[in-house]
Order: sequence, then C-alpha cells, then structure tokens
Amino acid sequence: MSPRTTGGLGLVRSSNVGKPTWTLVGTGVLAHARTDHIHTTDLDATTVDKQLLRSGVEDVVEAVDRYSAKWAATPGGADWLHVQHVPVRRFVAEIVRKLLTLNSWAPFASAPGPLTLAPYEGLVGLRSSSSREYLAYTVTWSGVAYVLGAAAPHNPTRSAQLRNRARTSTANTEPSPLPTDLGRQDVLALSWTSRHAATLTPVLAELARGGQRSLLLDLATDAAERCSAGPAMGFELRAAPSDLFTVSGTAEGLHRPDDEQVVQVEGHSIQLARLVRLLSVLLETSGGCTQPSWRTVVRAESWLDDILSTTRPHTVLLSNDTSPLGVLAAHAAERHGANSVHVQHGAWTPESVAWPALHSRDIIVMGERDLALGRGWARHPEAEVHVLGQPRFDVLTSLSRQTQRRYLENLLAPGGRRAPTRIAVWACQPFNPDHLESHADLLLDGLAEAGGDWGLVIAPHPAQGADAFTALVKRDAGPPIAVADPRVGARGCLAGADVLASAYSTCGIEAALLGIPVLEIGPPGERTLGLTSHGLATRCEAAGEVAEALSGLRAGPAPIPRAALDAVCRWRGDSATRIAQLITDRATSGPRGDDSTHHHPGAAASPKDEGASIR
Repeated sequence: MSPRTTGGLGLVRSSNVGKPTWTLVGTGVLAHARTDHIHTTDLDATTVDKQLLRSGVEDVVEAVDRYSAKWAATPGGADWLHVQHVPVRRFVAEIVRKLLTLNSWAPFASAPGPLTLAPYEGLVGLRSSSSREYLAYTVTWSGVAYVLGAAAPHNPTRSAQLRNRARTSTANTEPSPLPTDLGRQDVLALSWTSRHAATLTPVLAELARGGQRSLLLDLATDAAERCSAGPAMGFELRAAPSDLFTVSGTAEGLHRPDDEQVVQVEGHSIQLARLVRLLSVLLETSGGCTQPSWRTVVRAESWLDDILSTTRPHTVLLSNDTSPLGVLAAHAAERHGANSVHVQHGAWTPESVAWPALHSRDIIVMGERDLALGRGWARHPEAEVHVLGQPRFDVLTSLSRQTQRRYLENLLAPGGRRAPTRIAVWACQPFNPDHLESHADLLLDGLAEAGGDWGLVIAPHPAQGADAFTALVKRDAGPPIAVADPRVGARGCLAGADVLASAYSTCGIEAALLGIPVLEIGPPGERTLGLTSHGLATRCEAAGEVAEALSGLRAGPAPIPRAALDAVCRWRGDSATRIAQLITDRATSGPRGDDSTHHHPGAAASPKDEGASIR
C-alpha cells in the first residue's frame, strides 16, 4: 500500500515522567530526538487489520448517528447523516485507520498517552487523487489529536489546500426556475456519471419503444461525465441548472460546544462534538455532484420536488442510490408516491462500498453472487432484488474486435510503424499517484519478464484525465506504452486486447464475458472484483505472477462454464428489455405475488434465462 501522506511531521515521545505524552513536530526535529519517534508517513504506510477497521468505523458512525443525526435535516425530512453517509464513512475510516496504525507502533502501544498537535496545521486536508473532480478528504495527524481532546487554539479547521479552494457566493439560495415544457413523464431517471448514463440509457430506449415517456436528468458537474444521448434514443434529456451545485456555506447545526460524549475505538476516546465539527467541513464545501454541500442538498431536494410534482412519474430510475444525490432521489420518490428502481452499475464486493445500503424498492443486480449482497444492503421495507444482468453489456455481442485491435495498434505504433505482437489493456481506477505507480511497476515489470513482444495500453477510468499517466508513458525502458483517449476508455478497446489487467474495474467482467483473459492485479490484501474465485481471472500480486500468467496464455484460454459467468453477470443481450418490462409491469400491477421468478428470503434463486428475483 502506498503512503497516505498528509505533511512533513513526526511523532516524538516528549515526556518520560508519569503518563507519556506524544507530540507532533516537524521532521527536522526528529534527527535530534533522543526518545522514541517516527515519521507520520511511516505510520500512514502501515497496513491495518481490515476487520478492526470495519468494526471501528461501524462503532464510530453508529455513535455519530445516535449523537447528532437529528441536528440538521432537509425540509423533506432527510437527516444530514443519512444523506451524507458515504463521505462521512470515508472520513471516519481515515481517522480509525490512523488510530490503528498508532496502536501498531510498538513504542506507542507499550506507553500510550495523549497527543499534542502541531500548531497551525489544518485539521482536515485532502489526499492526492488522480480523479478530476472527487475530493479525497482526510484527517491530518493534528486532526486526530484534536478529536482525541488536544487543545487547538491556533489550528484552522481546514488545511491550506482546502482553504485555497475558491468558496462560491451563498447569496443565491434558490436554484434556477424549472423549464416550462417538461410535461407529464412516465419515468424520471437521474445520472451524474458516464457509467450511470451508459447503464440507464439502454433501459430508457427500451421504455420508449414500449410507448413510455421518460426524462433523464443529467446532474454531472464534470463535462466529461455528461450524457450525450437523448431524443435520438426516444427520451428527453435535461441538464441540471448550472448554479445547483455551486453553494458552500456554514452548516450551523453541526457546530456545538464540546461535551462529555465520546466513542471508544481500540483504547482511544473520540470526542463526538469535535468529530462532528470536523465532519461539517465536508458539508460546507461544494464538491460538485459527487460531494454536494449541505446547502446544495437542501436546494437539490427542492428542485427535485418541483420536477416530480410537474412530471408525476410512476418510476424514479437510478444507478446509484447510496451517495448523497441518490439517497435524496430515492427519498423524494417515496414522498411523491413513485416506485424507485436501482440498476447496479458496477461490481459489488463486501469491501467495495463505503456504506452498504440500497434505498430503492426494486434493485436490479448483475449476477447470482450479487443477490445476497443486494438483499443484505436493502433498506426499503418492501425491497425486491432481481438478477437481470447489466444493460450496458447488451451491446458486447456486436463489438468489432478487428476495429478495436486496429485502434490499439495505432496507439502503440502510430504512423504505420510495427505494432507489438501482443497487447495488454490496463483498465485503471482513480487511485492516488503513488498507488497508480505501484500498479504500473507490477504490470510493466511482469510484461518485460514475460517476453513475447508485449505492448501496454493504459485505459483511464472515466473520472481520470490522461495527464494522470504522463510520467508512466515517458519511461525510457520496458514495453511500449500508450494511453487511450479517456472518452474511449477500457470499454472502447478491450475487445481488441490479448489480456485485460485491472484491480477492480467492471471492465474485467466485460472482458471475461468476451473470453478475454483477465489479470486481477495488486499487492496482497488489495480489493479486487473476486473474478479469480469464479475461475474468470488470474490473481497477480507480483511481477513474476504477471509474467507466469502471460506466458500461460500461449496455450489458449480454457472454456468457461456458463454457470461461472452467470454467477458474476447474467448476459443474454436482453437486460435492458427485461428491466424495462419490470418497470412497466410494476407500474401497472404493483408487486406480483404469483410471479414464478419471485422468491422470499432464504429461498434458492438462480439466474436462469428468465431472470430471478428475491425479496
């Protein structure tokens, strides 16, 4: 795991009399320290027990919920923690991780004591990320000391990096007025990433063929994530007003004086009032559609209410109902009497989500393995889970492998030069730069060791820009490297590859469906899609394992049983049609007690050709 740096600080034992004290100091001081000491970057690089991390996060979030969930709520009744649960959990995980690394350092574990923070260091900062828009919040080590009770008379809440982000005006508290020509719609869909749009638009097109009127609200604030389809596919497409996501401002309800309320985490006492004060930073900063400020959430709810009152749809269609906008939309649908349908857009594993909760009434999952997760995460009292595949995979049968192969060859050998004999595509995730580089080293060293004239095409995640890979492409030695156009991505070129490598891109599932060998790369313990356990991929934790897997490809791929593929994704080319049918059936008849593919909890459900549901 690459270091999670937050500044040039060290931790040094500053008292040997009575209870030990540990002080954060500049790293220059460490060279002269005569007591136990460590660089915070070394602490940040420490691997922690995942189970302890998960249980610690659960304990803290549950305590925050009991303590402060009702301190702020939207006019529609959604409390702040319910809506902002995903960013909150991610931030809490940063705190718990740091506490666990502190406990794992032997000098501190043998002589634990209070932390003294570094004067003037901000308490909340940003981690580096290759994502264009996403704000990767973290707690600084001074922030950790603060939530444990350290005095902080001179420490700003925000780091310099956060303070330097432009704060937009809060004078305009109402979003732009609605268009006057929306009219009645049968289905209202929401999208704010290109993956959402690619998942939902095939369903909307099928609904249009069946005579259903649909409106897709494009809420993306990153131009590269916007939907370009619309009337040509038979549905209306409208963008959110440009001022909807621009509002920052203080979340007054979350600023309370210190009190005696604490939560215990592995021997540490976190002061809840201080923790909520730090969490308010996430709610006060406008982070676009993926991390809206609290004031934006309130505005967005009002805007959605107006849309729903005007269009009066029978269904609200989502591809994410866990992040703030999705939670808000699912609750708005409930208030307006519309059915909510969630279509899984990415692979799920127990570790793949910040908050395991799904709020929609009908949950569409890709494969049989997702049934248990969907059922366990469902929060709607009448939720049903349906195995109907992935609508954006319906087009895989029509892909031209020759066309995509030519694209890859032209990237690696422009101007008619000779292309490598074999080509690997790396489907990336928006990791921080150090994490990306570690994956690149593993993959490139493995390609070089394998021999056989390999080239590598890097396919950025839709949230990344090509500039995230500039340093990798400029390497002097090793296999030839090129970067695919971010608008093409892995989905637009994987069919031409000899092998696809990724940590947990959903493109690994697409490659497996097409019979393209898949390498799940990353160091031991790193999360993957889990395709290896179904015989659909090879796990590669080191360069030698990459080389061995590539060398084994010369024997040709082994046939994959249909059951193994169905476990990961039911793929018949008709997912969009079946989802559209479920939506229209639900609108006309409601729950179908005599549906032969409907199962109660605990019943065996198998994704046969007709699909499967579980309640």
